[in-house]
Amino acid sequence: MKRYLLFVVLGLFAVAALAQTKVKDGVEVMYFHGKQRCTTCMAIEKHAREVVEKDFVNEKKDGKVRFRVVDISTAEGAKIAREYRVTWSSLYVNGWKDGKEKRNDMTQFAFKNARNHTDKFKKGVNGKIKELMK
Repeated sequence: MKRYLLFVVLGLFAVAALAQTKVKDGVEVMYFHGKQRCTTCMAIEKHAREVVEKDFVNEKKDGKVRFRVVDISTAEGAKIAREYRVTWSSLYVNGWKDGKEKRNDMTQFAFKNARNHTDKFKKGVNGKIKELMK
């Protein structure tokens, strides 16, 4: 039994170390959604993607800024959603440094601004990315 526990513990450390080495330092913008999406949900994805692709062209090319869409209705997406405790459309802008993640849930801000205050939304996402790149 002790030997089995030792293997389990060592295995967990190996998985944790592997997970940390896979993620580059930088910023990851994550948009979560389910099967059905409203107009605001689609605006959040569209405008967040635009910020990453237009305002951070070089950083995206270098892998320092990433945009990821997670469909929580798929098995893989559901697993990621559980990790973030996401149950519906959400926007996270997360900073990664030395294998550690700083999560920023911008969902409320996104729903308030993405559709009717697009400039404010884009400025907010842009500002959060810049803040996390420091």
